[in-house]
Amino acid sequence: MRVVVPCETNEGLASIRSGHFGHAPWLTVVDYDDEMNLLSVTAVRNADHDTAGCAGVIEHVMGLDADAIITAGMGMPPLMRFTQAGIVVYADRVTPGVQDVLVKFAAGDVARMSPDQACRH
Repeated sequence: MRVVVPCETNEGLASIRSGHFGHAPWLTVVDYDDEMNLLSVTAVRNADHDTAGCAGVIEHVMGLDADAIITAGMGMPPLMRFTQAGIVVYADRVTPGVQDVLVKFAAGDVARMSPDQACRH
Protein backbone atom coordinates (compact mmCIF):
# COMPACT_ATOMS: atom_id res chain seq x y z
CA MET A 1 0.00 0.00 0.00
CA ARG A 2 1.26 3.47 -0.89
CA VAL A 3 0.22 6.40 1.29
CA VAL A 4 0.87 10.08 0.55
CA VAL A 5 1.03 12.67 3.34
CA PRO A 6 1.13 16.41 2.39
CA CYS A 7 3.94 18.12 4.35
CA GLU A 8 5.58 21.46 5.02
CA THR A 9 9.06 19.91 5.20
CA ASN A 10 11.01 17.21 3.37
CA GLU A 11 12.31 15.31 6.39
CA GLY A 12 10.60 11.98 5.83
CA LEU A 13 9.05 10.61 9.01
CA ALA A 14 10.23 13.71 10.91
CA SER A 15 8.29 16.01 8.55
CA ILE A 16 5.61 18.39 9.73
CA ARG A 17 2.27 17.83 8.05
CA SER A 18 0.68 20.56 5.98
CA GLY A 19 -2.66 22.02 6.99
CA HIS A 20 -3.96 21.81 3.43
CA PHE A 21 -3.33 19.26 0.70
CA GLY A 22 -3.11 21.52 -2.37
CA HIS A 23 -0.66 24.03 -0.94
CA ALA A 24 1.78 21.59 0.67
CA PRO A 25 5.30 22.08 -0.70
CA TRP A 26 6.25 18.44 -0.06
CA LEU A 27 4.66 15.00 -0.10
CA THR A 28 5.91 12.19 2.07
CA VAL A 29 5.33 8.93 0.18
CA VAL A 30 5.21 5.82 2.33
CA ASP A 31 5.04 2.19 1.20
CA TYR A 32 3.67 -0.56 3.44
CA ASP A 33 3.58 -4.32 3.02
CA ASP A 34 0.37 -6.34 3.48
CA GLU A 35 0.84 -6.43 7.27
CA MET A 36 1.27 -2.62 7.40
CA ASN A 37 5.00 -2.84 8.04
CA LEU A 38 6.80 0.23 6.77
CA LEU A 39 8.89 -0.55 3.68
CA SER A 40 10.06 2.86 2.45
CA VAL A 41 9.72 6.60 2.98
CA THR A 42 10.43 9.17 0.26
CA ALA A 43 10.02 12.95 0.12
CA VAL A 44 8.69 14.27 -3.20
CA ARG A 45 8.32 17.92 -4.18
CA ASN A 46 4.63 18.69 -4.70
CA ALA A 47 3.38 20.46 -7.81
CA ASP A 48 3.09 24.21 -7.22
CA HIS A 49 -0.58 25.10 -6.78
CA ASP A 50 -0.08 28.64 -8.06
CA THR A 51 1.51 27.35 -11.28
CA ALA A 52 -0.27 24.03 -11.88
CA GLY A 53 -3.62 24.82 -10.27
CA CYS A 54 -5.69 22.40 -8.25
CA ALA A 55 -6.00 19.97 -11.17
CA GLY A 56 -2.23 19.91 -11.65
CA VAL A 57 -1.64 19.06 -8.00
CA ILE A 58 -4.25 16.29 -8.17
CA GLU A 59 -2.67 14.83 -11.32
CA HIS A 60 0.78 14.99 -9.73
CA VAL A 61 -0.38 12.94 -6.74
CA MET A 62 -2.25 10.48 -8.98
CA GLY A 63 1.02 9.98 -10.85
CA LEU A 64 2.60 8.70 -7.62
CA ASP A 65 0.35 5.59 -7.69
CA ALA A 66 -1.10 6.38 -4.27
CA ASP A 67 -3.63 4.07 -2.66
CA ALA A 68 -4.42 6.57 0.09
CA ILE A 69 -3.80 10.12 1.24
CA ILE A 70 -3.75 11.30 4.84
CA THR A 71 -4.53 15.00 5.04
CA ALA A 72 -5.38 17.66 7.58
CA GLY A 73 -7.43 19.57 5.00
CA MET A 74 -8.62 19.14 1.43
CA GLY A 75 -11.20 20.84 -0.76
CA MET A 76 -14.15 19.09 -2.34
CA PRO A 77 -12.75 18.91 -5.92
CA PRO A 78 -9.65 16.90 -4.96
CA LEU A 79 -11.63 14.75 -2.52
CA MET A 80 -14.10 13.81 -5.26
CA ARG A 81 -11.41 13.22 -7.91
CA PHE A 82 -9.34 10.99 -5.63
CA THR A 83 -12.41 9.08 -4.46
CA GLN A 84 -13.56 8.51 -8.05
CA ALA A 85 -10.05 7.26 -8.93
CA GLY A 86 -10.12 4.74 -6.07
CA ILE A 87 -7.68 6.64 -3.85
CA VAL A 88 -8.96 6.69 -0.27
CA VAL A 89 -8.63 10.03 1.53
CA TYR A 90 -8.18 9.94 5.30
CA ALA A 91 -8.51 12.97 7.59
CA ASP A 92 -6.54 13.78 10.72
CA ARG A 93 -6.47 17.36 11.94
CA VAL A 94 -4.86 16.84 15.35
CA THR A 95 -1.56 15.02 14.71
CA PRO A 96 1.13 17.37 13.36
CA GLY A 97 3.96 14.90 12.74
CA VAL A 98 4.15 12.43 9.85
CA GLN A 99 5.50 9.57 11.94
CA ASP A 100 2.80 10.00 14.59
CA VAL A 101 -0.06 10.10 12.10
CA LEU A 102 1.32 7.06 10.27
CA VAL A 103 1.42 5.10 13.54
CA LYS A 104 -2.24 6.01 14.06
CA PHE A 105 -3.05 5.08 10.46
CA ALA A 106 -1.34 1.67 10.64
CA ALA A 107 -3.32 0.96 13.83
CA GLY A 108 -6.58 1.82 12.04
CA ASP A 109 -7.10 5.01 14.06
CA VAL A 110 -7.45 7.49 11.19
CA ALA A 111 -10.93 7.76 9.65
CA ARG A 112 -11.84 8.31 6.03
CA MET A 113 -12.57 11.90 5.10
CA SER A 114 -16.25 12.54 4.48
CA PRO A 115 -17.52 15.22 2.10
CA ASP A 116 -18.76 17.34 5.04
CA GLN A 117 -15.13 17.56 6.26
CA ALA A 118 -13.87 19.03 2.97
CA CYS A 119 -12.69 22.64 3.03
CA ARG A 120 -15.04 25.15 1.45
CA HIS A 121 -13.10 27.89 -0.30
